[in-house]
Amino acid sequence: MRQIARRGFVAGAAGVVAGVVAGTAGAGAAVAVPQTVPAARPGASSGQAARSHAARRELRGMWVATVANIDWPSAPGLTAAEQQAELIAYLDQAVDRRLNAVILQVRPTADALWPSPYEPWAQYLTGVQGQDPGWDPLGTAVREAHRRGLELHAWFNPYRVANHTDPSRLIPTHPARLHPDWVLPYGGKLYYNPGLPEVRRFVQDAMLDAVRRYDIDAVHWDDYFYPYPVAGQVFDDDATYAKYGADFPDKAAWRRDNTDKLVRETAERIKKINKNVRFGISPFGVWRNVATDPLGSDTRAGVQTYDDLHADTRGWIKKGWIDYICPQVYWNIGFAAADYAKLLPWWDEVVRGTGVDLFVGEALYKAGDPAQPAAWQDPAELSRHLDFAAAYDGVRGHVYFSGKDVVTDRIGTMAHVVADHYRHRVRPPR
Repeated sequence: MRQIARRGFVAGAAGVVAGVVAGTAGAGAAVAVPQTVPAARPGASSGQAARSHAARRELRGMWVATVANIDWPSAPGLTAAEQQAELIAYLDQAVDRRLNAVILQVRPTADALWPSPYEPWAQYLTGVQGQDPGWDPLGTAVREAHRRGLELHAWFNPYRVANHTDPSRLIPTHPARLHPDWVLPYGGKLYYNPGLPEVRRFVQDAMLDAVRRYDIDAVHWDDYFYPYPVAGQVFDDDATYAKYGADFPDKAAWRRDNTDKLVRETAERIKKINKNVRFGISPFGVWRNVATDPLGSDTRAGVQTYDDLHADTRGWIKKGWIDYICPQVYWNIGFAAADYAKLLPWWDEVVRGTGVDLFVGEALYKAGDPAQPAAWQDPAELSRHLDFAAAYDGVRGHVYFSGKDVVTDRIGTMAHVVADHYRHRVRPPR
């Protein structure tokens, strides 16, 4: 999920969920809103194009972000009862919207929303890193989600340590304090160094503790691998590259291999623990632009995951390392630099024949934001996305960012989606 600001919000489900959120402007100028849905892909029958999503299994999910208290808890320091009430309100809202999955962020910044033996309690619960909140948020979320017929996908961020660069602000027992050689500052944040084998092992151990202890339905990662580029700054892993990168043609290839190792090893370890737990990744929506690589999408994005985040998202699909991909296709139909109507068919083609499910990440947070292009002022924009996606067999569902926006639904965009596409509850694909 793009930088922290990407998640925004507010107000309360069932009068319980409170929130505040700052929206973020997307790149690019406003574009005209198409009056009709773009034509279905060549070869799609009219029946395919018109089929109802309610007629088959599909994922209908929402992300609930905890970093910086974006969605939940609405503020640090609430009582255990208040935190539980807010969490359950989100689950109830998911049921009311006829969703079937909640993707809950449980490891936002090298910390935990469960009693982890590896990392401290997240500060977003009590306001104090390492302080026991008096209850088990992840355990409660799994139990209450399943009671409501919802899947609970546990969302982890592998390498982000802190949204600042001062290690002294971490508690003394924090692994980043105990192993200062593991950590690099960059862009105003602290990160674990992905090039260190001991780091890769540790972050896997920390995340997989939750897989062993809870009946989660999936392990979910977002788009943070190597950090997003920051102009004028260097991610200083030269010494690590000198030690481990001799067999690679350049640093970029070595970094991609480090990310590949993290994905492949995690996938293997998840299945050894519980073969029924799925592994999904939600990357930035553009793998590579076609001008960079003929296999890339017909886009002109300023970020390419393969080159800038050293994450070969397309390769992971082709190699069968993941169970689902949920690209953040956070642009409107007709957006010049990254058109939803061009990106979705590209992803559909990538997953075809691989057995990897394609869920599409939808930018609900942009709907009604006055800083966004004109298309996002139309409450029907996302409903058109689902109309368009219905023609593509590889698309097995949609996920909305974020929970607060599902609740507040600023201009009725989510209500449109529910009325047009979610008339009945369905089960997620398996």
